[in-house]
Amino acid sequence: MAADAKQVLLERLAGMDKMPSVPVVLTPLLRYLEKPLEQLEIQKVVDLISQDKSLVAQCIHMANSPLFGRYQTVDSVRGAVVALGMQRMRDIATSCCVLTLLPSSHAGIDPLVFWEHSFGCALVCRQFANKIGFKDPGKAYLAGLLHDIGIVVNLWILPTEFRSAMELARREGIPLHEAEAATLGITHCESGRILAERWNFMPDVVEVVSWHHDVPRATAYCDLVALISISDLLCRMSGLGHGHTEKREVNLLEAPGFELLLQSCSSLKDFDWARFTFELEAYMDEVHRLVNLLYRAQ
Repeated sequence: MAADAKQVLLERLAGMDKMPSVPVVLTPLLRYLEKPLEQLEIQKVVDLISQDKSLVAQCIHMANSPLFGRYQTVDSVRGAVVALGMQRMRDIATSCCVLTLLPSSHAGIDPLVFWEHSFGCALVCRQFANKIGFKDPGKAYLAGLLHDIGIVVNLWILPTEFRSAMELARREGIPLHEAEAATLGITHCESGRILAERWNFMPDVVEVVSWHHDVPRATAYCDLVALISISDLLCRMSGLGHGHTEKREVNLLEAPGFELLLQSCSSLKDFDWARFTFELEAYMDEVHRLVNLLYRAQ
């Protein structure tokens, strides 16, 4: 793409006039749940979530999923918070809030496929983080959920150009970010960073959004960026990608983020990839079921 055309796209992204604002309840809820556990009050969390009726319905659906470790049926937000704890409710509430962000016209990408990838990647990130002793599995979930937020931006601001990128990715069997670079001159990482900064995402999440496809360029929170990059790649290799098959062989041990993540998580050296992949396959059906259910509950 010519430099002047790329500049026009960047100017449109910088304006973002068509983008919806961040869901009203999301920012105060996340900020409240960042407090130390001993300072949190269950009723405050319940009150925040209860401001949005569709969010209430979605949270209850998700709280009853085996993906979140429920042991008994819950039928209220308060019951969900008590049964699952504050950390899991942060994950659930964030997941449900971001489901509202896609525009009505999806420019060539199935919204269910997109959310299955985002939600599935969040779950993989959390499981992977727990398995290798990563210091903050909760943050891994949040970063995994939001890593592709730039695709939402491109759907809103660059729908025609993004459709061309999706068509190229399907036709050539290449990763979406490579097709975006060839078609738009920019990727969802760049547009995602613009949105993440505008919405005042935490700096570590901004780094993930910006560099999950180019880990060596991350200048901070490199282990988190690497963890999300590897998890994203694992999801795409397992068929939980952007709706098309990528025609290439990938060795996770040679992925750009592997050596970097190994520096902070030494147990990664002896990690049982085959067993982990098998475990993930066991709950992918539940990811499909839950995303379909949540999308209907909007």
